[in-house]
Amino acid sequence: MSKDLLLEIGTEEIPAKFMPGALAQLENITKTKLAELRIAHGEVRTVGTPRRLAVIIRAVAGSQADKHSENKGPSVKIAFAEDGTPTKAALGFARGQGVDPSALVVKDGYIYAVVQEVGRQTTELLPELLTDIINHLSFPKSMRWGHLDMRFARPIRWVVALFGSEVVPFTLPGVTSGNMTRGHRFLGKAEIEVNSVEDYFSRLDENYVMVDPDVRRRVIREQIETLALSRGGTATIDAELLEEVVHLVEYPTALCGSFEEKYLSLPPEAIITPMREHQRYFPVTGKDGKLLPMFITVRNGGAEHIDIVCHGNERVLKARLADARFFFEEDQKVALTDRVEKLKSIVFQEGLGTLYDKVLRLERLAAAIGQMQGISQEELTIVNRGAHLAKADLVTGMVCEFTELQGIMGREYALLHGENPAVAQAIFEHYLPRFAGDMLPQTTAGRLISIADKMDNIVATFSRGLIPTGSQDPYALRRQALGIVHILIEAKYPVSLTAIAAQAMDLLGISDSERKTKLLADIQDFFRLRIKNVLTDEALKYDMIDAVLAVGVDDIYDTWLRAKAMAVEGGTIAMQKAVQALIRVGNLAKNASSETIDPGLFTAEAEHALYKAYIDARAAVAKHEAEKNYQGVLTVLAAMAAPIDAFFGAVMVMVEDTAVKNNRLALLKAISGLSAHTADLTKIVVI
Repeated sequence: MSKDLLLEIGTEEIPAKFMPGALAQLENITKTKLAELRIAHGEVRTVGTPRRLAVIIRAVAGSQADKHSENKGPSVKIAFAEDGTPTKAALGFARGQGVDPSALVVKDGYIYAVVQEVGRQTTELLPELLTDIINHLSFPKSMRWGHLDMRFARPIRWVVALFGSEVVPFTLPGVTSGNMTRGHRFLGKAEIEVNSVEDYFSRLDENYVMVDPDVRRRVIREQIETLALSRGGTATIDAELLEEVVHLVEYPTALCGSFEEKYLSLPPEAIITPMREHQRYFPVTGKDGKLLPMFITVRNGGAEHIDIVCHGNERVLKARLADARFFFEEDQKVALTDRVEKLKSIVFQEGLGTLYDKVLRLERLAAAIGQMQGISQEELTIVNRGAHLAKADLVTGMVCEFTELQGIMGREYALLHGENPAVAQAIFEHYLPRFAGDMLPQTTAGRLISIADKMDNIVATFSRGLIPTGSQDPYALRRQALGIVHILIEAKYPVSLTAIAAQAMDLLGISDSERKTKLLADIQDFFRLRIKNVLTDEALKYDMIDAVLAVGVDDIYDTWLRAKAMAVEGGTIAMQKAVQALIRVGNLAKNASSETIDPGLFTAEAEHALYKAYIDARAAVAKHEAEKNYQGVLTVLAAMAAPIDAFFGAVMVMVEDTAVKNNRLALLKAISGLSAHTADLTKIVVI
């Protein structure tokens, strides 16, 4: 008879950022372990709060499924002597499989052991299963507590394990499983008896614990939106912040606080950052989209004494905003351009000079990339000025206190001191994108300085041998490389990564040719993986991605165009036929010893027809490639299938006449080169 299974791991408060991953792990590990034990079950669902991780498995079978298997052993020749008696090999195999030698079965020239394993009762397996599930959970950081050897995100204080209404008995270091959970730390009971899954949810709800994160998320959003609307505003609900708050509380209650209007004279980001990043507050805007002097936060508890809680939050924010206002006013006493000199006192990276040295490289590299793109002198002036001031805000009081405001305050101070608005915007944009899904720079100067800054970081760090490996990427180089890829694609910049990286190496004083060659190869491989990730996210098939990348990734935008063309044309029936034909052409073309084609040596009409098709295709391909119309290139290649098939149907390539054979091979080699700048079609999997 099937029953529901409940496992709750009660802990000290787990960091909010650990929770989504931990819940996903708990679900996956549970499903995997149940499958390994052949225990049938229904829905697997995970829930949790900062003080608990829980998994509920519905309709868990009362016993394992029986196991029937035929395990292959040695060949009959090895298993039996001439007189038919089992050899040591057969006897050892039978013993290892737990069967009598007489029960061995002969099939296909081999012996097999037929093993029938009767499923055990689920109750016998659960103690070890649940212990195994808990021990397989991993976290970004784990800890030990007391004198115990066990490691977990936070100390485990209790465990609930129920199969139906029965406790599953097992022990962890310092804890024994039972049916007692705990309510809200301050509002609920210290111990709550649970006798079923339904009982678990209802009893926790009675004790001020919304155990389901989806319920908390919905309640928090509704409370925030309703509260903001009641104050005549609209709350800005950042998805990442909302997710963090969901995993910070067990019983959410939103409250609205206010701050003095004088702080609205600060740049909006200088108000929002202390709210969101430091206090986990949600800002509120009016109908005009401007900030209102209020905020909404979420309390872990009920509405009792909410005015006192609100006053405490207001005091904390007031101190933060007072600091921000002080730094903002003090920073304005020194022009941004006068701060550049102070960058000489800040080390960029060990052995790579100061931030001032980096600024000098940034000016030259951004200008060089701009010249590659043929920008105007006016735009070049903006690029130079923007690069010169790009890092100046790093020595301001505001950015030292609120590091998240780098670039933002540079823009604000540049505007306040009369810099060109385009220069100010470039200072802000050169940090973009700052995280996955962030906006990309939209101005020419912002794009060029951003590319230069990120490439300088990548080349400088690679030159120190600090190439990201596995999950280790302390300098966020993967994110920066992805940023370059996205910028080049959106801006449609036909630029050589090798040229930019080589220029960055020159500016860093890397002159050894062998070292430069190695670095360039490493950087190419690094970017190849980034563009592959981007194309995978676009749902391109793996074989098409491989075909495009095999041609090269030096020009990211060009690679993108070729991949998009493959996505449209690569799966068509015509292209599939062409791929088959061109693969055959390529296989024979490997034998070509010459590239010279002599039409006078053609002996069949199919040869003349294929040669004419090739001449026409070569001209069309050259035209399409010049226009970067790779869809057009693939259409031309698809049309080559018919004359190629006709050629192979009428002509034998590898004939005895050497001149004729080499001429035909030269024609095939020329045809195989038509796709050389678009994709390696041999990588395409033909259905």
